[in-house]
Amino acid sequence: MGRLDDEWALHRPAVFGAAYRITGSVADAEDIVQDTWLRAAKASLGDVRDLRAWLITVAARRAYDVLGSARARRVDYVGPWLPEPLLTGPDAAEPVLVDDTLGTAMLLVMEELSPPERVAFVLYRAFGVPYDRIAEVLGKTPAACRQLVSRARRKVAAAPPPSGGPEGARVLAAFRAAYERRDEAALLALLDPDAAYTTDGGGRVFAARKIIRGAARVATALLRTAARHGFRAVPAEVNGGPGLLILRDGRLAAVDALEIADGRVVAYRRVLNPAKFRAPGLRDGTG
Repeated sequence: MGRLDDEWALHRPAVFGAAYRITGSVADAEDIVQDTWLRAAKASLGDVRDLRAWLITVAARRAYDVLGSARARRVDYVGPWLPEPLLTGPDAAEPVLVDDTLGTAMLLVMEELSPPERVAFVLYRAFGVPYDRIAEVLGKTPAACRQLVSRARRKVAAAPPPSGGPEGARVLAAFRAAYERRDEAALLALLDPDAAYTTDGGGRVFAARKIIRGAARVATALLRTAARHGFRAVPAEVNGGPGLLILRDGRLAAVDALEIADGRVVAYRRVLNPAKFRAPGLRDGTG
């Protein structure tokens, strides 16, 4: 296992990244990482020229198998479903590969892809895996995989990139301050008129069962929750974009991801389901 021992730490973020982007689940991705390591430990790697690509394709093949059962579980999910959040950038407890396929909005759009489309798109777009290697994962021809990627690109074209950079930081700071002050007028000024607020409680904690739309309704819902429960909002980078960790009595109660466009929040997504606080930096429950 000498080569694997030497290179595993270098390639693990890519293995996890492929599995997470395909499944949208930290728990499933971590299981796939473990399965990939076990398979690699038993394999003869002497003839493997590109270990990173080999590991990514092994993980993708396993993720492809897992994706069907994961989607079946979501059919019975209570209320809106959101991807399990990941802390990224300086807030990450472990290295995470960040690009435009990691954002919460993109992950939600990828839920609309067929499993083969999602696998092919992630491998090609995020990791530069050539079509012949993708064909081996999916059991299809390279030409068919090229078509899968092409269809997936058209479907995800409207997904916005993570709202990072100076604008994202500025809007996040202003939004956090207004929220903690319970300043409705300031919140309304920062919310897009057509803003959408999604809460994922999974039936474990109280959460809206439908998406709340419109700036006034979103602000009312946020302030009603704030009045009912004391909280502290800690800024964080979530899935490559601006976010907040909501702490109550020192414990993590929610992970919020903000989608920002033209200086306003157009989508506010809140994960309340404690079963989804499994990413490094979240699983201890203190953020």
